[in-house]
Amino acid sequence: MIIALFAVLALQAAPPPPTAPSAGSDSVGATAQREVDAAAATLDRMHQAAADADGATYFAQFSHTARFVGTDASEHWDIAAFKAYAEPLFARGQGWAYRPYDRTLIVSGDVAWFDEKLDNDGYGALRGSGLLRRTGPEGEWKIEQYVLSFTVPNDRARAVVALIKSDAAD
Repeated sequence: MIIALFAVLALQAAPPPPTAPSAGSDSVGATAQREVDAAAATLDRMHQAAADADGATYFAQFSHTARFVGTDASEHWDIAAFKAYAEPLFARGQGWAYRPYDRTLIVSGDVAWFDEKLDNDGYGALRGSGLLRRTGPEGEWKIEQYVLSFTVPNDRARAVVALIKSDAAD
């Protein structure tokens, strides 16, 4: 009886036997990768258009309800306000180059969220993060929110915060 009980417990605790991949699993993985690639292409087009000062292509990557959150505390713009800021710069041929080099992008249905490390000639290391949504009849990925932030090493955070507080007092 005790041996039978141990046998039942051992069988219940044993991992399930390995199974062969299902017939469609490769196509599911390929489809998921295509969605990640398509969403990533939207971000890549946005970054390239900014570097090229191509306002039409740049803003075409954003939804009409998008938000852009910049590095300054005052930079929390709906897309219309961000266009009002950026289009005169683009018209003068002034863009900005943030080069992504380490991106995590996760797709779930019609939503994708991401974070990416960025390099910029003037500011060095930054981080971008946000949300994309698949929209429209073509199912295009559009940026709903983009947040640009500075990376501050933990051992320097107190000094940076003190500097920001002292500027606010002026």
